Amino acid sequence: MDRYRLTEAEYETALALRRELHMHPELSGQEWETTARLRAFFAARPAFRILDTGTETGLLAQLGAGAPEVLLRADIDALAQTEQYDSPWRSRNEGVMHACGHDFHAAALCGAALLLARARSEGDLRGTVDLLFQSAEETTTGAKALIDAGLFGRVRPARCFGLHNWPSVPTGGVVCRAGAVMAAKKNFTVRVRGFGGHGSMPQLNIDPIVCAAAMVQSLQTVVSRNMDPRDAVVLSVNALEGGSEANLVVEDATLHVTLRSLSERAMARAVERIEAIVAHTAAAYECRAEIDWREDIPAVVNTPEMTALARRCAEAAGLTLTDAPPSLASEDFSLYRAHVPSFFYWVGSAAPGEPGEELHRPLFHADDEALRRAAELYAASALLANREAV
Repeated sequence: MDRYRLTEAEYETALALRRELHMHPELSGQEWETTARLRAFFAARPAFRILDTGTETGLLAQLGAGAPEVLLRADIDALAQTEQYDSPWRSRNEGVMHACGHDFHAAALCGAALLLARARSEGDLRGTVDLLFQSAEETTTGAKALIDAGLFGRVRPARCFGLHNWPSVPTGGVVCRAGAVMAAKKNFTVRVRGFGGHGSMPQLNIDPIVCAAAMVQSLQTVVSRNMDPRDAVVLSVNALEGGSEANLVVEDATLHVTLRSLSERAMARAVERIEAIVAHTAAAYECRAEIDWREDIPAVVNTPEMTALARRCAEAAGLTLTDAPPSLASEDFSLYRAHVPSFFYWVGSAAPGEPGEELHRPLFHADDEALRRAAELYAASALLANREAV
């Protein structure tokens, strides 16, 4: 057999599953139907064992036994958007769509499972392959939930691979970039406390809205005046909550903020400046302020050793190595790196002849043919990584 290629039947099975998942998208942590569909897929194939994930949604399947062991990861959740791309497989769930292609990732991993099962039956697969379908990537909470639930006590891979479709790269291309490829992210809230009262008596009140507005403006200087221009840093104030419609000065206001960077040094400097700006701005406006640092997601970093292996896997799968700049988007795949050497691919998904639509857009669409290439890349990663393992 051509050990890195799907048969047409395998491809059609993966494509049909992708369309089912695309029509029934579910939000982070609510992937009940998606999990059930994946469970049915593997339950119908006796070569696979379904393992407990310790989480309410998501699925972990295992093929083979013994060392070496490799983990392949896909994500399964969707976004709160209304799909505008017209196809027979358009989302049936109003206001929810796979605008990031996680249906594509899950179906590609299922296609790889079919290829790997065939490889094992023909004696071409060594050791064990773990196939992980992770929930809640969009909220960057799913990987941590799995790890906290004991994922790496259930499986003990020597290497881990993940991928994301990349709409700026044509189908057939793949980005195998070393170093930081996706940004570290810190989400945080700032609660500004003032002293409320009647709007007609400003001398008796301390208005937190005015203070919060000053913080919004001042926080923009973190990037423009405190960062090395050669460092990629993004600070986004996503929401300012508070206030009233009438004559009431409220007691507090809240900012919701995201900080992203590819550099640990720049991230540390930004955190230092944010804390100083919040504290001193609050004092200047006679308010009090508290910062609640929430999600702390490290950057996705591909080591030189894993990058060299990934490039061999991509070439074995017949993909064309290409390049793209690092992204300031974040991915909780980065959390697996603390437990196992990991690599993250970007797989070209631009459909020929169609206008390109980026991730998280209502017209987003990943090329069906790219599904075949992603599945073959997953499979090649498992076959080659386990074959090369000592």
